[in-house]
Amino acid sequence: MSSRGKKNKKKILTRRPRHVVGKEEKYRQERDKSDKEDEESADEEDWPLSFPVAMWDLEQCDPKKCSGRKLARHGLVKMLRLGVRFSGLVLTPVGQKCVSPADHDIVRDYGCAVVDCSWARLDDTPFGRMRTPNPRLLPFLVAANPINYGKPCQLSCVEAIAAALTITGFPEEGKFYLSKFSWGHSFLELNDELLKKYALCANAVEVIAAQEQFLVDAKQERIDRLAVSDFPPTDSESEEEKEEPVLTNTASEVEERLTDLNIT
Repeated sequence: MSSRGKKNKKKILTRRPRHVVGKEEKYRQERDKSDKEDEESADEEDWPLSFPVAMWDLEQCDPKKCSGRKLARHGLVKMLRLGVRFSGLVLTPVGQKCVSPADHDIVRDYGCAVVDCSWARLDDTPFGRMRTPNPRLLPFLVAANPINYGKPCQLSCVEAIAAALTITGFPEEGKFYLSKFSWGHSFLELNDELLKKYALCANAVEVIAAQEQFLVDAKQERIDRLAVSDFPPTDSESEEEKEEPVLTNTASEVEERLTDLNIT
């Protein structure tokens, strides 16, 4: 064997073993790369509001699908650390009072914030470390985000923020935040009637009353539709049914919600 062949053989024998990346590690690397590219491409905007909008991120959701993180990358949401007190209105699952137009001054003076956490991990969420004098719940609304489209009460961060702003008297600000998402306008379209009703209420008690009346009316409307469906449709009715979109998820979820509320 020539000296060149011996040299190549020695090089092959001393070559470092190939590192095989596992599926989880590969996903993490791709996710981090995607987040970095998104952060670099996102243009930070000038703060558009006269009050702060903030978020506690518990990192329990997919970062690539989190609407709150996208808003943060655009400079439209301020990230809060655990233990930091927020004096404004805070949308949180442990709130005891519903957001209402009576909260207008709180939002105007101190802003609003949202807790970004998973409903499946509420027991693991340190709500005690997210201090606020104004914890609030949102009333009944239907999600329009791609993950939970048509499902009641499963709103994304931006939907929750926009709903709170609209109800408390800042509808243009709510539209501005939703405009950052291609599906944002759908949230306002799906909840147009409800948001208008809530915005006309004086306090949380009236908001809850408007919510319960809407659910009762929705159940009665569904009963009426089922009763009509017992009869064979006319040609004109068949054509109308073809043209009208049907949100089957919304109807079924509303019925479940009504059952949970013991509305008969």
